[in-house]
Amino acid sequence: MTVQTEAALPVDPVTLEVIRYGLVSITNQIDANIKRTAFSPYIYEYNDFAVGITGPGGQLLAQNTGGMPPFVADSVGMAVRDGIAILGLDRLHHGDVLLCNHAAVQGQHLNNTVMYTPIFVGEAKDRLIGFFAINVHWIDIGGSVPRSTDIFMEGLQLRSIKLWSKGEPNEDVYRIIENNTRTPVELMGDISAQLAGCFLGRDLTARLAERYGADTFERAIARVLDQSEAVAREMISTMPDGIYTAEAFLDDDRTSDTPVPIRVKVIVDGDELTVDFSDMAAQVRGPINSGYYGGGQTIARVAFKYLMGSAEMANEGTFRPIKLILPQGKIISADPTAPMGNYSTPFPTVIDAILKALEKALPTRVTGGHFGTHSGVRFHGRRPDGTALEAHDSGHGGWGAGADHDGSGPYRTMAHGDTRIIPTELQESVLPFRIEEFSLNADSGGAGQFRGGLGFRKVYRMLESCQLQTNLDRTKCPPWGVQGGHAGRPGRFTLQRAGEETAETIGRERSRLLQPGDLFTAETGGGGGYGDPGKRDVERIQKDLDRGYVTPAAAQRDYGVSVDAKGRVGK
Repeated sequence: MTVQTEAALPVDPVTLEVIRYGLVSITNQIDANIKRTAFSPYIYEYNDFAVGITGPGGQLLAQNTGGMPPFVADSVGMAVRDGIAILGLDRLHHGDVLLCNHAAVQGQHLNNTVMYTPIFVGEAKDRLIGFFAINVHWIDIGGSVPRSTDIFMEGLQLRSIKLWSKGEPNEDVYRIIENNTRTPVELMGDISAQLAGCFLGRDLTARLAERYGADTFERAIARVLDQSEAVAREMISTMPDGIYTAEAFLDDDRTSDTPVPIRVKVIVDGDELTVDFSDMAAQVRGPINSGYYGGGQTIARVAFKYLMGSAEMANEGTFRPIKLILPQGKIISADPTAPMGNYSTPFPTVIDAILKALEKALPTRVTGGHFGTHSGVRFHGRRPDGTALEAHDSGHGGWGAGADHDGSGPYRTMAHGDTRIIPTELQESVLPFRIEEFSLNADSGGAGQFRGGLGFRKVYRMLESCQLQTNLDRTKCPPWGVQGGHAGRPGRFTLQRAGEETAETIGRERSRLLQPGDLFTAETGGGGGYGDPGKRDVERIQKDLDRGYVTPAAAQRDYGVSVDAKGRVGK
């Protein structure tokens, strides 16, 4: 007779599903709580944070369904693993709360700060079952300039330090943080929301484990990870074996006009998929670098998850079949002292390129390229009362069309997840501008049998003087179409000074002083089309015209139709 060990004993299916979805439910509850309690709109409206649960060794177990993909793909786990390496498990106790934003650990800009706390169960709180971790974009962490040439110019670095120890706050660390930010009220409020989320998430997870017993809980987790791995391997097995390549490029590195090449290779071999970044651009002088972890590994995982779709959860098991070839010193495996202020600028384009590489392997699954750039806007300076003004607004653009659908949008990039458009009413109530137009950007989606998604057009009229900085890319590498579809139109920024009749196009990253009455316009790009535009259904073309998605001139040019004076389409 075979005797099963405790670890090998099965978990009944009902308990397994309760634990599987219970963990996700907890992360989603904490997500909602942070949105209700955070101080800065960048968190409670834009959603620039993510919630995760890791195992005792830092492996990702669950994440909130709307979290920032680059945060939970591996940055929360890396922070936990670094804390274990530095302190050791014997120096981590119930009630400890740790912080980490260090570039050598997470490979991202320093604003992304992971806060995590160990989860102990049992009456003596002596059995560690994991960590509850939340990565929040801290609105300001000091630094001389956001567009730096080394990491030390970018702000405060915190490497696996205790904010709380055994249930007591470390007031010295709080003072260090509060005195190294230009926005202490907003930041300390966000930190309080992050802390409350860690404590509640910890307690809810412990309660779930204790309800079924720690042994059953851990067996269920192991089963969940194995099942996720099996689903991922099955999906990879549907692809033809082979080596697939693609190229794209960024406009520049923010310090010169030289394009930055993006070259990827995807190797499918049975039920494993290798992403080879050997030919990727070397790290650059500008602040668009990221680390191996938080950079290249994150990108490969996020791209694979898009291929899998949303039905399967993302956890460590999902990513077991993904292998990585990434030499050190690339733009996405940079030295930890490299500038990373705009670390995620390459992410959307690299993710897009990975998907583009697989067009031949998955012709009905791969979509056209998406607008693929932050289209970011930063307003900063001083308010009339002397307090600091620090506001960000991000562009949402069009995504690529697929084999049976038009592209969606405007949404954020593939590297952003469920980050939202900040409501106009809120912006106008707290920021020094008025929104004069907010509309879809007609003709921005690439033509095809299925049309690419649209970007938007947003016009700001300034009410006070402030500095403007912009972050735009993919103006020279438009979102490509697939299977014969046309490219989408890239985005652009324009500025019309008060009293002037014409507007000038302004490039990315240029700092401009805005004055009252100036009109600043952000137009975001659209997605690439799918399939031959000549095969597009006439009824779809007519709906696009009626809704203002496509102009008559573009319909005639791209689809070869006639449009009469009443806007009716004819072949």
